[in-house]
Amino acid sequence: MTALTIILCLILLVVIIVQIGKVTELAAKIRGEEEVQERSNRTQASYMMIFMVVFLVASVVSAYYYKNWMLGYGPHAAASQHGGSLDYLFDITLFFTGIVFIVTQVLLFYFAWKYKSQKGRVAKFVPHDNRLEVIWTIIPAVVMTFLVVGGLDVWNEVMADIPEDYVSKLVPEAENEYIEIEGTGYQFAWHLRYPGPDGKLGTRNFRKIDATNPLGQVWTDEKNIDDFHPSEIVLPVGKKVRVRITARDVLHNFYLPHFRVKMDAIPGLPTYFVFTPEKTTEEYRQSLREYPEYQQPDPEDPEKQLWETFDYELACAELCGSGHFSMRRVVRIVSMEEYKAWLENQQSYYLSSIRGSDSDPFKDQLLDFEISERKQEFDDALEQALSAVEQNAKTIQFNYVNFEEGSADLTSLSKYELDNLVEALNKYDNMTLELAGHTDNTGDPDSNMALSDDRATAVYNYLTSKGISDNRLTHLGYGQTRPVDTNDTDAGREKNRRTEFKILTQ
Repeated sequence: MTALTIILCLILLVVIIVQIGKVTELAAKIRGEEEVQERSNRTQASYMMIFMVVFLVASVVSAYYYKNWMLGYGPHAAASQHGGSLDYLFDITLFFTGIVFIVTQVLLFYFAWKYKSQKGRVAKFVPHDNRLEVIWTIIPAVVMTFLVVGGLDVWNEVMADIPEDYVSKLVPEAENEYIEIEGTGYQFAWHLRYPGPDGKLGTRNFRKIDATNPLGQVWTDEKNIDDFHPSEIVLPVGKKVRVRITARDVLHNFYLPHFRVKMDAIPGLPTYFVFTPEKTTEEYRQSLREYPEYQQPDPEDPEKQLWETFDYELACAELCGSGHFSMRRVVRIVSMEEYKAWLENQQSYYLSSIRGSDSDPFKDQLLDFEISERKQEFDDALEQALSAVEQNAKTIQFNYVNFEEGSADLTSLSKYELDNLVEALNKYDNMTLELAGHTDNTGDPDSNMALSDDRATAVYNYLTSKGISDNRLTHLGYGQTRPVDTNDTDAGREKNRRTEFKILTQ
């Protein structure tokens, strides 16, 4: 038993010796790895310092290089009256935040280098430092106070609405007149609306939006009658503009970068901004001409340089969907003369797309301006006929006297032109007339003759009912015997179906 115990003790001793050897070997390896780790720490710390220098230099150089393209310097200075205030505020903010950015980056990488892991170094724990707390609280608070106060001042200037004593005009001339336009965002475009000569945008109701009424304009509101929908924004330089902003589906953003204005377009919540453009598109192009980056051929039009093809733009600054890019629209700032010329080519959406359709609430009546226009047209034709020497030039066709199809019953709108004739007969006491009806060659000649005579008689009866003496009027039907155009086309036959009057004496 004693021998067995001695043997076990010897075996245990061998095991202990072997383990001590392994521990010694492991300790030696550990000491080598610590040296490798320390060397790696020194290398990484040095790399961080190099990265810091390269990173800060690259940040400053790239910002300077792209300042004319992206930061609103050089050629892209603000083109609006208030834009300079925003740019100044941006410069001040960039100055202070730039200092903070550089200092924090330097300290971040410097501390990583200075306090790298080293053998024998022990971290020191500082639970609190009143002086440090005061410094990094007071300094940012003071700077932020000046920035916020300055920002509020600029905000109040930029976001101020039109004063109450200002008047909306399509062509503003006086100091207290402005233009109001509207932009409605939808996926993926902008629908633009301008007021007509009345200078006022008509009311809208989203429930009325359909294929023929994309904005839901309420046609019973007469302010909508002259509103028009252009394909681009055209504005006169130096005139105050109020932009009313809405959305039809999702959130969009009405952004005019060169004028330093942008505002969300929110469904159901109209927003706005006000700005005054100070440079025409051509003036802005000339300023770009001085910069080398714009003296390059335009990829889309190699015959011209970039400065020649520049346009102000309207963009959507929200990621509103996959077609977001297509919401870009051209904005043209022009002289007042060019603006007026552009307005002359615009047509009321109501008159071009709604008038006379089933959606027209005034389908069976004339509007005041139409009555005035038709009267002026009639008076001009009458004066020309009265001053004519040749007898065949004294015949005037009724442009707006119509009859129910296939009958001699006057339509309700015919009375306006006939009333103009009544007024003329009352004005010229000695004027006598021959009233004549004509048809095309469709159908039976005898029936056409009878129909033309009935229609001339209907005009005669209307005039006499208004107090015109019957001895000043005669009426005849000529049927299809006196065409003024070919009967081989629809347009020609329409011209031949007419009612007219000839001045016999004046």
